[in-house]
Amino acid sequence: MTERAEVFEVGPRDGLQNEKALISTAQKVELVDHLSDCGFRRIEVASFVSPKWVPQMADGGEVLVQISRRDDCSYAALTPNLRGFDGAVLAKADEIAIFASASEGFSQANINCSIAESVKRFEEVVAAAKAVNLPVRGYISCVTDCPFDGPTPAPNVASLAGRLRDLGCYEISLGDTIGQATPQSITAMLNAVLSEMDAAHLAGHYHDTGGRALDNIRASLDLGVRVFDASVGGLGGCPYAPGASGNVASEAVVELLCGAGFETGIDLDALYRVAEFAKTLRS
Repeated sequence: MTERAEVFEVGPRDGLQNEKALISTAQKVELVDHLSDCGFRRIEVASFVSPKWVPQMADGGEVLVQISRRDDCSYAALTPNLRGFDGAVLAKADEIAIFASASEGFSQANINCSIAESVKRFEEVVAAAKAVNLPVRGYISCVTDCPFDGPTPAPNVASLAGRLRDLGCYEISLGDTIGQATPQSITAMLNAVLSEMDAAHLAGHYHDTGGRALDNIRASLDLGVRVFDASVGGLGGCPYAPGASGNVASEAVVELLCGAGFETGIDLDALYRVAEFAKTLRS
């Protein structure tokens, strides 16, 4: 039986959030619907953050309400606080995500608080999610390098991953936010995290800024990681991380996984067509 690997599609949120020209709600809905038809099991659709800071995501609730949902796909939303959580529930998100940083510099730049304070903030969000049986995914930024603090010590990542797991996150997505990781630094980081939890609860979120995302995925596969975040057409990056543009393209990841003998459930030809549409949404 062919082993399965999954691509978690983040294009509609992480891919579009950094685009300067506002993209219409209808175009975002069309993008999500096309991605659903490709066979993704999980798609990150929206972010319920302040529109003052990320105006591109201001219509996240409308997008979630208007998409054509498939029963075999989970539609996710990023929620930094209870207000965002309430918006996600109202829009019927299937799961939510919280985000922390493994570096203090990026935590302050991204969410204006320390790492410890960020975890404390998320306690009430996760408790609210548990009360309504909504799955929670955790993101960790800057798992190997930080644009403000330099290299991130691997034990710091492992410790934070364990805290998010204990909080109630079913999966931890490990982010190479500025795309400077190498297979060696990814391997060192993963070995530390794997001392805290099984690879079945981990995902890789590797930007391709340095042109090494696919190599880093191969290194992660060697250590048992089977879920990878990617953005159709290579859209986007983080607006709070200088030089972080360049999510790895979903179609490239699917091609890599299929070539390595994994089953993804994704229609690659259809995904290539969606990638061409996605590229028309760029500023």
